[in-house]
Amino acid sequence: MTEESTDHGGRAAARRARRKPAKRRKALAIAAWSAAGVVLLGGAGLGYYYVKFNGNLKTVDIDQALGTDRPQNVDNGSMDILVLGSDSRGGANGEYGQDDGGSARSDTAMIVHLYEGHEKASVVSIPRDTMIARPSCTTSGGKTDPGGSRTQFNEAFTVGGAACAVKTVEKMSGIRMDHYIEVDFTGFKKIIDNLGGVEVTTTKPIKDGASHLDLAAGTNKLNGEQALGLVRTRKSVGDGSDLGRIQLQQAFIKALIKQVKGIGVFDNPKKLLDLADSATKAITTDKALGDVKSLMGFAQGLQGIDAQDMQMITLPVTTDPRDANRVAPLTKETKMVWEALLADRPIPAEATVNSSGDKSEAGSIVQ
Repeated sequence: MTEESTDHGGRAAARRARRKPAKRRKALAIAAWSAAGVVLLGGAGLGYYYVKFNGNLKTVDIDQALGTDRPQNVDNGSMDILVLGSDSRGGANGEYGQDDGGSARSDTAMIVHLYEGHEKASVVSIPRDTMIARPSCTTSGGKTDPGGSRTQFNEAFTVGGAACAVKTVEKMSGIRMDHYIEVDFTGFKKIIDNLGGVEVTTTKPIKDGASHLDLAAGTNKLNGEQALGLVRTRKSVGDGSDLGRIQLQQAFIKALIKQVKGIGVFDNPKKLLDLADSATKAITTDKALGDVKSLMGFAQGLQGIDAQDMQMITLPVTTDPRDANRVAPLTKETKMVWEALLADRPIPAEATVNSSGDKSEAGSIVQ
């Protein structure tokens, strides 16, 4: 054998050796917490697929929209992500209600705090009907909406889209959002279907005409339509409030994370590609996450987080004194939450003791 052929064989062997870990590596995973909650997704792509998936993604330039009117960027190794579930009735989402002309509400909003090292996380759900002070925002038509001292939280997204929602959360919390992820109805369904469904156990039957859900008590494997129905269900569980729906969403998120960890998506190339395609079509991100390479890097830092590593609470709230159909933040307890996240500490248990947000029986219905 010549020296040249030996060298060529050595290089080929080296290339094969380098490829082996790639077979085991999760080439692309996307984490999306929505109306649901948290979705850890998989996908892979080189060449054609890389271009295809990049073309699927929709982005919003939050930094450009908000400029310098933002909290300080604290560099302590933690990360904060605002995750919204968009409920626009336009386009394919029209089957869930009257077409709203393209406007949308953020009926699901979660702040996901990844602690330093990204091995644990806290998730704070914000009830959509929380009465808050909303800052001025630029509308989709380029005008300025003045905001107000008493507005419903989910109106921020309707008024000024993602940028206004981020600005409102940052003003509420004093915490700068590092990233933004939005998932819509139709995309959520397709993600669940491409995962092969999600298995949940219900302690009671759930029947809700508004969300088209009819589940018997016991173990149920939900397809995309049923999963969407579950995370939208409100009036048929617990006290019928949005607080009960949040509890259902958080329980579903944990079930979803457990399933994604155990179904071996990454050993099935077709499922992987279908999932990557539906996931990248389903989400809107901030500009910094708006390409496959950035999403891959972001997701690689989330792979070690399991359901038991997530602390999930609802923003500490009580009945609004001026409107029994709305809720208002508990000043002392809410301050505890924001201070803990700013300092990269776990949220103290006493922050939720007096809150109505984590006391709904709906959370015990799904296991």
